Amino acid sequence: MQSKIALITGGSRGLGKNAALHLAKNGNDIIITYFSKKEEADKVVAEVEAMGRKAVAIQSDAGDIKAIDSFIANVSNVLKEKWGREKFDHLVNNAGHGGSIPFAAATEADFDRFSDVHFKGVFFLTQKALPIMNDGGSIVNLSTGTTRFANPGYSIYASMKGAVEILTKYLAKDLGARGINVNIVAPGPVETDFNSAAIRSNAALKERLATVTALGRVGEPDDIGGVIAFLCSPEGHWINGQRIEASGGINL
Repeated sequence: MQSKIALITGGSRGLGKNAALHLAKNGNDIIITYFSKKEEADKVVAEVEAMGRKAVAIQSDAGDIKAIDSFIANVSNVLKEKWGREKFDHLVNNAGHGGSIPFAAATEADFDRFSDVHFKGVFFLTQKALPIMNDGGSIVNLSTGTTRFANPGYSIYASMKGAVEILTKYLAKDLGARGINVNIVAPGPVETDFNSAAIRSNAALKERLATVTALGRVGEPDDIGGVIAFLCSPEGHWINGQRIEASGGINL
């Protein structure tokens, strides 16, 4: 039986890396993208290969909309050269960047960059990937707890993630005939290097966030990667069109 192949954008670090490792642990082969950290991406590939799975890293700028066609062509070539196949099975739209920007200080350039990376890029990458996705696969998008509760400085970021939450429902409806389930995972605060390691490097912030979380701590990548892998598994396939918040119960 052929292994399934998962494509994870932004898979060289943080949540994307953890999702890649969990998916590999579940028996999937892996394609990850990275923006600039090739060395880190290569390490993820090596970790996946050490599990006995196949893996490839492809450079990509998630916010470069005009480059999506060439990226899809790249993926197609990799599928043929590495696997002798034309299609992959699971898409995890994880790539992103942080940035706490007060509403009054936000610029049009800020807005456009966040839109390109977190919404427009997700929309058109998914659209253009569908012809090389197998029926019966899965799509997992990434959101944020800040679409449910407001945090100062996140008006642009959370707005784009809110748009992807709506898009997720439409994709689930549109792709149901192909047996593709589509869900969105909304992490709470997670201790990674995201947004310049804002949580990891600020003990006071980390403690404050822990006190408003029912489970008494901030998240770790391992709290999220397994959820993503589950949604791409046979056991998770009946879950469809859902926003799943993995936050330890913050701001309940």
